[in-house]
Amino acid sequence: MTVDSQEVSTIVIIGATGDLTRRLLFPAIFRLYALKQWPNTRIIGYAVEDFTQAQFLQHLEQNLQQFEHDYDGAVWESLKGQIEYVSGDLTAASLSRLQSKISANALFYLALPPQLFGDAAEGLGEAGLSSTGNGWRRLVVEKPFGWDFDSAKALRERIHKFWQENQVYRIDHFLGKETTQNLLVFRFANRFLEPVWNSDHVRQVQITVAETLGVEGRWQYYDRAGALRDMIQNHLMQLFTLTALDPPSTWDADVLREHKVEVLRAVRTIPDDQVDAFALRGQYQAGLVGTQQVKGYHDETGIPTSSTTDTFAALKLYVDNWRWHGTPFYLRSGKRLAARFSEIALELRDVPPGLFGKPLSNWLIFRMWPDQCIDVVAWAKEPGLALETRQIILATPYQKIDEPDYSAYEQLLLEALHGDRAYFLRFDEVEESWRILTPVLDAWRSGAPELYDAGSQGPKGQERLMIAGHHWRTIAVPQ
Repeated sequence: MTVDSQEVSTIVIIGATGDLTRRLLFPAIFRLYALKQWPNTRIIGYAVEDFTQAQFLQHLEQNLQQFEHDYDGAVWESLKGQIEYVSGDLTAASLSRLQSKISANALFYLALPPQLFGDAAEGLGEAGLSSTGNGWRRLVVEKPFGWDFDSAKALRERIHKFWQENQVYRIDHFLGKETTQNLLVFRFANRFLEPVWNSDHVRQVQITVAETLGVEGRWQYYDRAGALRDMIQNHLMQLFTLTALDPPSTWDADVLREHKVEVLRAVRTIPDDQVDAFALRGQYQAGLVGTQQVKGYHDETGIPTSSTTDTFAALKLYVDNWRWHGTPFYLRSGKRLAARFSEIALELRDVPPGLFGKPLSNWLIFRMWPDQCIDVVAWAKEPGLALETRQIILATPYQKIDEPDYSAYEQLLLEALHGDRAYFLRFDEVEESWRILTPVLDAWRSGAPELYDAGSQGPKGQERLMIAGHHWRTIAVPQ
């Protein structure tokens, strides 16, 4: 991690009373502070609620007690002395009151609903808070970055009125996950992988992020977004580019991100009249998740019975470059599935069948949930007198029991504070991903998603995306 030569002084969380702050940001700050990894940084919470300083601190403490498993009252007593609360809206007149409370170096984190990102970026700029002066100013923006290509472009234009691209940190917490970053290290630190990391040897790539949860109170956002926008366009597209990119010559933020953009630019455009062969959407109905009977999407609080929002989305992509031409990448994500399960799985092509009488293929699996692990599915001799094969799994747990466990938000908060942009998105990444999905979004303006039972593997129609001989891996907790 590249550390800034000047020490960070202030982080301002815009939307400090919201759900993101209470569930993720402040618990991450608390853990970093407890581990003595938090810089000497003042924290300013900014929101519209007319809280006093004492009320805000009480609000934070109550949420930490709820969401932080290792809550320590002594740590909180020490940390809260660095926290201040300011009440206000997103107008320049109100935001300008922050000017006297921050120093030369300041990071502004937009923990807001996405429809307010543009207002906040402009308001901060009009208040003069984007001006670097004697230090630096940075803006952290959460996903989603627009709802389609046009809105993403419009958001970029609003942000760039006052903020330079090198000041903007578009955060995708999947890029802060240890297993995601280990994918790159494992790929590029082990020479034996590079000769087979291409279409000559890789038959298919499957990227799955499955959830057992439903809407969980986020219906106002989710019913507008759906699985394609909420998960595929950002989280899974990032996993896809990290899997497919060419080796960078140096570990540099701009070099790494340029390689990711090259992948996206090489993705074959989905023909408007062939969307059904490349994309599928589903929507869960009532079913059994584990031992719990759950209701269908239309029965969730706030969801209109006419909603055609996708709670499951699957996509087939081809990368038309020298490395990957002909190898399909399958991406899928959905809610209310059989298990909480996330992995990137590469299948190597079959060995010739003549030697053992049947085709044998290997899988290389980067699992992110329920555990962080690298699996190699290989073949060995079956014990006995006959020359028979059996499948074996060479498993390497990523993390040891006594090693510190950092969340994605802890990792990315520190990198934003230190000015390391490698795991943040550049604007052309965002726009290229929307370009890829535009034919799908246009096609899905009409019709309806395929229904699937909660607790199942998802819509049966997802198999139609697979080319001959390919099948989706089972969504299940590894035994």
